[in-house]
Amino acid sequence: MSARHTPSRAAVAAVAGTAARHRAAPDPVDAAQATVAAALDLAPLIDGHNDWAWECRENRGYSVEGLDGHLDTDTDIARLRAGRVGGQFWSVYVEDTLVGADAVQGTLEQVDWVYRLAARYPETFVIATSAAGVEGARASGRIASLLGAEGAHSLNDSPAVLRMLARLGVRYLTLTHVHNTSWADSGTDEPVHNGLSPRGVEYIRELNRLGMLVDLSHVSAATAHAALDVTSAPVIFSHSSCHAVTAHPRNVPDDVLARLADNGGVLMVTFVPQFVSAAYAEWFGGDKSAPAPRVTLAQVADHVEHARDAAGIRHIGLGGDFDGTDEFPEQLDGVDGYPALLLELARRGWSAAELAALAGANVLRVLRATDAAFGGDDSALTRLVR
Repeated sequence: MSARHTPSRAAVAAVAGTAARHRAAPDPVDAAQATVAAALDLAPLIDGHNDWAWECRENRGYSVEGLDGHLDTDTDIARLRAGRVGGQFWSVYVEDTLVGADAVQGTLEQVDWVYRLAARYPETFVIATSAAGVEGARASGRIASLLGAEGAHSLNDSPAVLRMLARLGVRYLTLTHVHNTSWADSGTDEPVHNGLSPRGVEYIRELNRLGMLVDLSHVSAATAHAALDVTSAPVIFSHSSCHAVTAHPRNVPDDVLARLADNGGVLMVTFVPQFVSAAYAEWFGGDKSAPAPRVTLAQVADHVEHARDAAGIRHIGLGGDFDGTDEFPEQLDGVDGYPALLLELARRGWSAAELAALAGANVLRVLRATDAAFGGDDSALTRLVR
């Protein structure tokens, strides 16, 4: 080769450096997936609200048989595993059209179903009532099964029933459901208590004393403010989204979200389409003659990011409400969808530590803050799992 065709050392080095940079450039998808994997190594994914018990009441006669197969529900064991779920608050819920002793009985039947679920599939589920219980479940490769009672109608206005639910391991009480209770206003009913009545204030104090979490999903903004004025412990919203993004009465206004930083509580963002999308909410409340508008995973991520901005990274979580409604956003149509949401957020620049906080670290902190008052000994409850 003649000298004039021989590349200079500088040119060779430049070409080699360019090639090395191209070889070293990380694939954005791979990088986002690595961030999600790192996040789920840092903290278990804990969901705040799942209605599988209600689904099995309505359509399976409360049977726990066959739940390890592929089901036509939002939840089954294979999908929980695919979704990397490490802890689940199972909702022990009955409709608030059930009243009095019937509501109490229905709630106890729901509690019984969760215990029978854990007994039937001990290799998959274990009852947990504390942060240590969740961490122990994770170490054993099982899904921590926590309980949350949805709607204080389930108490029949009896503090004694509340105390017995605590003894059965129920870790939170949602103050209302669709309708007001005798002492708290729902967000989807006409207000009568200006938030909380004096008896409602006493219930908040009793919940704090018992170490049961005050769940403010479903309540009015006035009720949320009143509860935050009284509570001495962190609160949760087990399955709500952001009113500033979608102006639905089930969503949480920014002035309430802003109080979570001082309270220490957590908003667990939900995936219910009418809470996620204003267009879907309008369709849902109309004649439904036109096709339903699309609701996307990206719209759910918008709620998560707004919640982070309004409340702070330490005060957000996830509460899908699977098996609690008929439709879900694209890519979030079952409990196997959580990694896709985390991946979307990773692509938006969320770090592994931020994703871990969202996935479960924040709600674990809330459990730790209230575990001592709850006094729950997971081992003491094993006698109920048989």
